[in-house]
Amino acid sequence: MSATVGVAIQALSAPDFVTQVRQAEMSGIPVAWTTIGGASGADPLTVFAAAFATTERIRIGTAIVPTWPRHPVIIAQQAQALAQLAPGRLRLGIGPSHEPGMTRNFGVRWHTPLTELREYLTVIRALTTEGTVDFEGRHVTARATLRDPQPVELLASALRPRSFEVCGELTDGAISWMCPASYLIREALPAIARGAARAGRETPPLIAHVPIMVSEDRGAVRALARRQLGNYASVPFYLAMFHAAGFPEAADGYSDAMLDDLVVSGTEQQVVARLSQMVEAGCGEILAHPLLDPADRAGSIESAFHAVAVAHQQVG
Repeated sequence: MSATVGVAIQALSAPDFVTQVRQAEMSGIPVAWTTIGGASGADPLTVFAAAFATTERIRIGTAIVPTWPRHPVIIAQQAQALAQLAPGRLRLGIGPSHEPGMTRNFGVRWHTPLTELREYLTVIRALTTEGTVDFEGRHVTARATLRDPQPVELLASALRPRSFEVCGELTDGAISWMCPASYLIREALPAIARGAARAGRETPPLIAHVPIMVSEDRGAVRALARRQLGNYASVPFYLAMFHAAGFPEAADGYSDAMLDDLVVSGTEQQVVARLSQMVEAGCGEILAHPLLDPADRAGSIESAFHAVAVAHQQVG
């Protein structure tokens, strides 16, 4: 199967999202992604309907829909509406997100997030394939029926080996974030394969969520990354991942070495080459996340989209 290189859309509004998805399709990019954060912006799943209606081919994915604020039956119903409007074009990524945001924004009682993820995957998969579910678990009770269920590609976020194993066992792909490339190759890929082997199924792809920027000024790229990528090391799960990746210094701030392993930058040719190397190393797909220069946001988007399109042509 050929590899795919898609792009993360960072929109300022619903109309901006639709415009950028159209721009991505016109650039030759096969997949546009977006993150559904806490409670700070418009709901992207709602905007997907407009984006699908104004495009023809591009697939659109969530990376990710947080599980805690939405019941899995509701997520499945939203996915069905979009699948009916644009068959085969929705890529539904779900995940537990981060404890601080989920507890602060929604007041959830965070516990056993991998169990919760398993239950959500089970319910959503049943509804989108069989059209019915009768499930009672530790986190979820779901009894529902959907008329004429449409198949949906079901993905999940992963950070540590156990979550990558769950993805190997139950999903159509694992979506990473903030994971240095060396960690993905050394830890994530074997974990996905272990989970798939236990379930007796084909190993699903790793969708490597990679910050990128077309710029030869590595110092400026690092500075921008430190501002835009946030202090994930303050979240215990991320800090543990950084330690496992060989960058314990992340507790005191992102080091140059860690950023050079995490962020892909350089000339367009260098960005394309690095993304291609990640595919050759085993990543089944790249989700390129553009770092945006505040002084030239449109130019940052345009250069990133062009690099992503070229990379997809090269690896596809």
